[in-house]
Amino acid sequence: MVTCGPGLKEYLQAELDGLGFQIVESHPGSVLVRGSFIDCMKLNYCLRTAYCVLYLLREFRCGSAEALYKQIGNIPWENLIDPTSYFCVVSNVDTWTINNTMYPNLKVKDAIVDRISRKTGCRPDSGSDRNKIVIHLFWKDHQAWIYLNTSGVKLSDRNYRKMPHKAPLRESLAAGMLMAAGYDGSQDIVLPMCGSGTLAIEAALIAMNKPAGSLRSNYCFKHVKIFDEDLWQEIRRAEGKNTQKSGPPKRIIATDRDEQAISSARQNAKTAGVEQWIEFDVCDFAETDIPEGNGIVMMNPEYGLRLGELEPLMKEYKRIGDFLKQKCTGYTAYILTGNKELSVKIGLKASRRIVFYNGNIECRLLKYDLYTGSKR
Repeated sequence: MVTCGPGLKEYLQAELDGLGFQIVESHPGSVLVRGSFIDCMKLNYCLRTAYCVLYLLREFRCGSAEALYKQIGNIPWENLIDPTSYFCVVSNVDTWTINNTMYPNLKVKDAIVDRISRKTGCRPDSGSDRNKIVIHLFWKDHQAWIYLNTSGVKLSDRNYRKMPHKAPLRESLAAGMLMAAGYDGSQDIVLPMCGSGTLAIEAALIAMNKPAGSLRSNYCFKHVKIFDEDLWQEIRRAEGKNTQKSGPPKRIIATDRDEQAISSARQNAKTAGVEQWIEFDVCDFAETDIPEGNGIVMMNPEYGLRLGELEPLMKEYKRIGDFLKQKCTGYTAYILTGNKELSVKIGLKASRRIVFYNGNIECRLLKYDLYTGSKR
């Protein structure tokens, strides 16, 4: 099972299909596919819109905490977890038999530790750190599933954003927005209000076919006993060959009026290894250089919810509309906003409204076709 943020399921499914995985079923926050432990390593390395890749260890009927302890204790954990290692237990529990949702975590932890102790004479440590082994329990009514979270820390944490700016986009959301816009590196893309550069960096990763997982060194699967370092390096080499590009992408232009934001964005792009493909500039969004021809303009202005005040933002959104109409004809524009009242001030009719969630804020990615003259 592969999990994702709300609004990203469609794009995660497209990624899985492109990698040759058959989708068994899907839910708003997850997609179920069949695969091996080795497949999990490949998915961790390649997926851009996913949160975590979960490897099913066992599914069973479960009507009580005592039954949970017994079922978990029957799993040969000594073959998976070294007695000198460290693991974490997390859960999603929705059953009338449990009042304290943290209690199942304790029962799972006790069952694992007790089993390994009986078999090896040693007890592994446990706690809340997700940088080592992560065991995930799902318990719904009388049915339970126990997974190895092969990712550990969410895949959306690419490990390049060392210098975040104000209210940065999550990397998986940025990748989903670019996929929704049909971006593949074959067209110019302009990213005013770029902040800490997440959209620009994700665009460069897509344009260069660079796997998102190539930026991370730590995964949960590397800490279990069945991990094979040679197989992991083989996956990395194979995906590296599959993603080689013959030439540079079209222009990726990222601007922000905040000099500190551009400084952070440059450093983050350098950490990601894509700085040479992004043209950064300090300027007001309305002064952003727009290459001739056509391409994509994508912006993530403030919503008036977490940053800024509503009244000045109304003027700002009107300026965005003027900028699109006056300087971006021939382009397709995408504006992510969580404020419908502000989006009206853009003064253009959106041809499409795509639902995304920025944190817990329900947003719309508004698409504007900026024709030269009339549409007719």
